[in-house]
Amino acid sequence: MPTYSGHMTTLPSEPTPFSVRESHHARQMAESFGSDPERYDRTRPRYPQAIVERIVAESPGLDVLDVGIGTGIAARAFQAAGCSVLGVDVDAKMAEFARRSGLEVDVAKFEDWDPAGRAFDAVIAGQTWHWVDPVAGAAKAAKVLKPGGRLAAFWNVFQPPFDLCEAFAATYRRVLPDSPFFRGVARGLEAYSGQLTKTADGIRKVSAFGEPEHRQFHWERAYTREEWLDQVPTSGGHSQLPPNTLQELLAGIGAAIDTVGGSFTMGYAAVVVTAERTGVG
Repeated sequence: MPTYSGHMTTLPSEPTPFSVRESHHARQMAESFGSDPERYDRTRPRYPQAIVERIVAESPGLDVLDVGIGTGIAARAFQAAGCSVLGVDVDAKMAEFARRSGLEVDVAKFEDWDPAGRAFDAVIAGQTWHWVDPVAGAAKAAKVLKPGGRLAAFWNVFQPPFDLCEAFAATYRRVLPDSPFFRGVARGLEAYSGQLTKTADGIRKVSAFGEPEHRQFHWERAYTREEWLDQVPTSGGHSQLPPNTLQELLAGIGAAIDTVGGSFTMGYAAVVVTAERTGVG
């Protein structure tokens, strides 16, 4: 069984400049996940139940908008908590997969999406807010949230055991020497600090929100070699690698897992940036 712990801190107020090279400009990569939605839904880590419970408890009602719903991983958890969920996703293939489980999904870029007069108690984004313009996205969320409603963007950050972290990073350096992937593997939660700050800064630029908060929930999951290798191609950009390059990468990662006995326990930090729609602005 996964184990969880959580705490809350306030994010720093020092603004961070937004770069034209940020991921919300990388539309081709954002739209690449639907190449294998079955694998994505099967292998992607879920989110701690404590995140769902906290967001629901702090929202005025149960109407939820899921930005970048994907295959519905987060949406199904909120449905199980009694929420009514509408999804928005730019990827028609991912949206179609989510609809198979009974979810309602509009296919659109969130910043351009027409809410058609609908309002929500919570706007959530699981593993997707980095594909959204941080200011325009927060402004759009404010428009569709009821007073007292909550915007919550969250991510699972994987934190491999130290020895595997080093081996994984070495594999990425060897196979993809010009790629940022290995730096993310090596830095873990630190690699997300800029994104978390940009998310909070975007919210601060929209006067309708209170001060954003940063929360962390730590949990673990055991993986076999095969389970982890099944998941790797679902990470951003991996599906666009040449087949031979991807196979070389997977072989190197698999060899690293073999050296620790063919299985390992992955540490996760589920990180949340959240703010209340105050009704002002």
